[in-house]
Amino acid sequence: MSFEMEPQPEGRRGDAVSRQIALTSVFITWTIVLINNPQQSGWFALHPTLQSLAVLAFAFGIITLQPTNQPKTKAAGLARHQIAVFIGLPSIVLGTSAVYYNKVLRGSNHFTTWHGTLGLFCMAWLFFQMFLGAGSVWSGGVLFGGGMKAKALWKYHRQVPEGNVYPRSHQSMPYRVSGYILFPLLLFTVHLGGAWSTWGSKYASWFVRFVSYTAAPLAIILGVYTRLRSVNFCALNGIILTFRDRTFKMPIL
Repeated sequence: MSFEMEPQPEGRRGDAVSRQIALTSVFITWTIVLINNPQQSGWFALHPTLQSLAVLAFAFGIITLQPTNQPKTKAAGLARHQIAVFIGLPSIVLGTSAVYYNKVLRGSNHFTTWHGTLGLFCMAWLFFQMFLGAGSVWSGGVLFGGGMKAKALWKYHRQVPEGNVYPRSHQSMPYRVSGYILFPLLLFTVHLGGAWSTWGSKYASWFVRFVSYTAAPLAIILGVYTRLRSVNFCALNGIILTFRDRTFKMPIL
């Protein structure tokens, strides 16, 4: 007779706080839009609402996926992560398209602010990140050769080493940190758009802007990054040391 152990909870301190702060920030953003005649704003009204929804989904997707140590929680975390992406990606694409189309209708110039320029950069990076993640997981990672080749690329996508111990022989391997850099960039773009834009200054007080678009993004980052194992920071340190020593070698996938 075999006994199957129930998976242990893997929630960590900071999970609930970061989720609640993200939800609060979305609630405030939607409230600002809805109480200030969204019909008059036209297509632009979809921009802050959908972008904030997308960032919320991405935050949930990171929290639910990183880290997980048990097979069942890994599988469940991956499923929830993909659901979050399926919500976040269409939302951020539609929100970006809405503000672009609104500028076309008004005859305004595009990407004239740091918010718009950084937003476009993040969008391109986001599609690259999604391509790596989906291609290395869906259909057994057949897009990238399947098997261990795809699994190796998934590790670059997430910057997650196998097992609970970071192998000494792999300390110089440059695990991809793109996802962990992209998420703060997205939040910084939110900060620029909410705290410093004409829209934010017109419809929200400085205190509301500070709480929702400065303090909240910082708190979300802290909450999300408490999920990271210290071993991932060792991986980043290994990358820096490897570049310094000029011994960087990219594995052939």
